[in-house]
Amino acid sequence: MKQTLLRVFLLLFIPFTYAQVSHPTLDYYLPDNVSYNPEIPTPQELLGYVPGEWHVSHDLLVSYMEKMAASSPRITIENRGRTFEGRPILLLTVTSPENHKNIAKIKKQHAALTDSGSESLDTDTIPIVTYQGMSIHGNEASGSNAGLLAIYYLAAAEGPAIDLMLENVVILFDPSFNPDGLQRFSYWANTNKNQSLTSDPQDREYREVWPGGRYNHYWFDLNRDWLPAELPESQARIKTYHAWHPNILTDHHEMGSNSSFFFQPGIQSRTHPLTPKLNQELTAEIGKYHAAAFDKIGSFYYTEEDYDDFYYGKGSTFPDINGSIGILFEQASSRGHIQETDNGLLTFPFTIRNQFTAFLSTIEAAQAMRIKLLNYQRDFYASSRSEAGGDAYIFGSKNDPARAAHLAQLLQRHQISVYEADKNYESKGLKFDKKSSYVIPKNQKHSRLLQGMFEKRTTFKDSLFYDISAWSFPLAFNLDFSENAPSSLASSKIDSVSLPTPLTLSKSDYAYLLPWGDYYAPQALNEILNAGLRAKVGIQPFTSGGVTYDYGTVMIPVQNQKMNAEELNQFLDKVAKDTHLSINPVKTGLTDGIDLGSRKFIALEPQKIALLVGDGINATDAGEIWHLLDTRFHISITKLDTKSLSRTDLSKYTTLIMPTSGWGGGIDESSGDKISEWVRGGGNFIGFKNAARWMKRQGLIDFTTVETDNPATNVTFEQRRDFNGAQVIGGAIFKAKIDRSHPIAFGYDSSEINLFRDTTLFIETDETSYKNPISYTDEPLVSGYISDINYEAIKGTRPFVQQSTGRGNVILFTDNTNFRAFWYGTTKLFMNAIFLNEAM
Repeated sequence: MKQTLLRVFLLLFIPFTYAQVSHPTLDYYLPDNVSYNPEIPTPQELLGYVPGEWHVSHDLLVSYMEKMAASSPRITIENRGRTFEGRPILLLTVTSPENHKNIAKIKKQHAALTDSGSESLDTDTIPIVTYQGMSIHGNEASGSNAGLLAIYYLAAAEGPAIDLMLENVVILFDPSFNPDGLQRFSYWANTNKNQSLTSDPQDREYREVWPGGRYNHYWFDLNRDWLPAELPESQARIKTYHAWHPNILTDHHEMGSNSSFFFQPGIQSRTHPLTPKLNQELTAEIGKYHAAAFDKIGSFYYTEEDYDDFYYGKGSTFPDINGSIGILFEQASSRGHIQETDNGLLTFPFTIRNQFTAFLSTIEAAQAMRIKLLNYQRDFYASSRSEAGGDAYIFGSKNDPARAAHLAQLLQRHQISVYEADKNYESKGLKFDKKSSYVIPKNQKHSRLLQGMFEKRTTFKDSLFYDISAWSFPLAFNLDFSENAPSSLASSKIDSVSLPTPLTLSKSDYAYLLPWGDYYAPQALNEILNAGLRAKVGIQPFTSGGVTYDYGTVMIPVQNQKMNAEELNQFLDKVAKDTHLSINPVKTGLTDGIDLGSRKFIALEPQKIALLVGDGINATDAGEIWHLLDTRFHISITKLDTKSLSRTDLSKYTTLIMPTSGWGGGIDESSGDKISEWVRGGGNFIGFKNAARWMKRQGLIDFTTVETDNPATNVTFEQRRDFNGAQVIGGAIFKAKIDRSHPIAFGYDSSEINLFRDTTLFIETDETSYKNPISYTDEPLVSGYISDINYEAIKGTRPFVQQSTGRGNVILFTDNTNFRAFWYGTTKLFMNAIFLNEAM
C-alpha cells in the first residue's frame, strides 16, 4: 500500500516551470506527466484567456464550473442558495463515477463515523472527504482563479494514478466562498489593468476604493462567521459541512505582497485547549506534503511562525472542534496582475500556481493519510462522548423570547439538539420559564463543539491572539444561563425552532401597549411611526389590567390618529405578527403607577437614519450596522460617503451614525463643522469606539480617559512585538452595571449586561452619578484576555457617554454593540440610542 501511494505521489507531483510569468499557458500550471482528455473544455475555451491573464469574474467562474459538471462524469454541481446580491453559492462534488453511484452511502458512512457504535466500521473501505474552498476574502483572488485549474485538472487528467485518487477521495469544492466580494474585486483589478503591465505598487490597480473586495455585500468578513453562521454564504457551507463531515478543510487566502506562502500549523502556544494535540500533529504531517510540493516548484514557504488556531469561527479552525483538520493557506498577494516586492516581481499567475499546488498537495496528503484521518475523526467523537457530562445547559429570557429563540436556531444550524423545558427551573437566583427556555443536553454528538461555543475562559498560555479571545454565545445573547441543569429537564426535542407567533390582537377603543423588552420592538415602533401614527414611551413602570409594564413601554393611542379604530387594530395586528411580539389592548388610562395621560409618556418621532461610510470608516463595523438595520429590523437607512459629505443636506436626517473610524474618519474640516452645526440644531449623533477622539476634538462631547503606562523593562528587541501585542484587547467580554431607569437601558430586565470590547479606550465616570447609566463592575472580566495593566484601568470606567450639545444629542459607545451580527444582547442599547434619544 505504501509503495502504491509513493508511485501516486511521484506521478501527481512532477517539477513545474520555475520562472514567474505574466502571460502563462496551461503548461505553466499543469503537471505534464499525465494526459488530458481533449473532450474536456480548457478554461481558455470558455473564458477567452488562460487563467492569470485576467481576474475571473464570478459569473464566468460559475459558467465554467457548470460547463465542467456537464462535461465530466466525475463532477456534480449544486446551487445551495443565493448571496445577498443574488449570486449562486455553488458546491461541486468530485470523485470517481463509481463513487458517484454510491454517494449517498459514502455520506452515510461518514456520518456513521461520528456516531456511537462506529468501532465496527471498516475505515479501510471508506473514501476520505476533503472540503476545499477558495477566496473567502474576495480580493484574495488567486484561490478562485486557481479553482479554474483545479476543476479542469480533476475533470481532464487521465491515468491510473488519477483513477486511484478519485476512488479514494471525495472532493467537495467551493470555487468561491465569497461570490459578491470576488465580483467586486475582479471588476476593480480588470478595469484598472494596463496593457503594458505596471508593477508599481502605487498604481491605482493595487489600491482598491473603499470598502474593497475583501468583504461580502454587507461588508462582513466571512472568515469570521463559521461559528455564528449569521450570513447566507456561511449557512450554506455549514450545512454542507455537517452533512458530509469532511476530514480536511482548506481555506485559501492571501497576505502581504512581501511575504511568501504560509500553511498550517500555526503558532502552537495559541491553539485552543479544546483542540486535541493529535490534531496539530496531523496538521504538521499534512504540511510535509505541502513542503515537498513547493520544494519541487521552487516556491518559498513557512509554517508555525504565524497565525493561530484559537477562535473557532474561522474556516481553518472550525474543523478542529469538529473532528477534522482545518488548514489555512496564505499566499503573498499580487493584488492585481504584477507587483514589485521585496522578493522581486510577483505575478498573478505565480500566486495562482502556488494555490493550485497546495490544492493538489492536500489531496495527495488526504489519500496517503486516509485511514489515519478517518480513524482520528472516529476517535474524536468517541472521546467527546466519553467526556460529555450527564447534565445540561439551559438558557432563556421571559422578557425577550426572540433572543433565546435565535440562539436555539444557531445551535440547530450546527446540528446540536435543542429541547423544550419540562418545567420551570431555578438556579442561583435565575428563574427559567419553561415556555421561553431551551434545554441542551451535553451528552450529544457535538458536545465538544457545544462546549467551545458556551465556555468562559480567562486563563491562557499565550497573550497574543490572531482574532478574538472570547465569544461565549449565552453571554453574547445576554440570556439567563445555567451550565449544570439536570438533563431530566429536557422534554420534547424541537425539530425546528421558530420565533413566537402572537395571538390575534383584540380591538381597543382607547390605547395599545407595546412592551419594549422584545428584541423586535424597535422594528414594530419604526413601522408604527412611519405609518404616521402617534406613539409615546413611558419613562417609568406601571401596571394596567393586572400586567406590569416596565421602563420603555410604548403607548399607541386610538383617538386622534390618521387611522380609525378598526384600521388601527388591523394594522397593529399585522405589525405584531410581522415582528413576532405581543401588543396589548387596554380599555382605560388609569393605572397603578403613571397613568397613560401622564407627562411621563414622551412623544416619539419617526427616525430618518444616515450612516457614515467610505474612506476613514471601518468597513466591517459600518457593515454590521447596515446589515442590522436593513435585514433584521427592515429599517431603511441612507449611507453617506465621507468624500461627498460637504455637499450633503443633513437636515433630512434625525440620526447620524459614525462607526469606528480612523483619526478624523476621512471627514474634512468643513464637513466636520457641518456635522457640528447639524447636531447643535437638534440632530442625534451616535459614534462608536475610536470615533470618540474625533468627536471630542470637534467639540461635540467631552470626557476624560484613563491613561496607562507600561514601560518596556527587560524586553529584548526580539520580544518587542509580543510585548506590545499583549496590551491589545483583541476581543473579550466584560460585565457592566446598568441603570434601568435611564432610556439607554430600557428593555432590559437585569441590572447587569455583558459587553464585547476590542479597544483600550477607557473613559472615567462622571462625578454626576446619573450620567453613568452603564459602567463596568469592579471585577468586570467574564471571558477572554486582558493584560493586568489594562484590567486595572478598565474597572469602574464607563463604556457609554451621552451629552446634550445645543438642541442636539451626542451619544458615544466605546464598545461594539453589533459585533459580527451575533451579539444580540447589546442590540437594544444601540436601538435605544436611535429611537429613545429624545428621552435622554
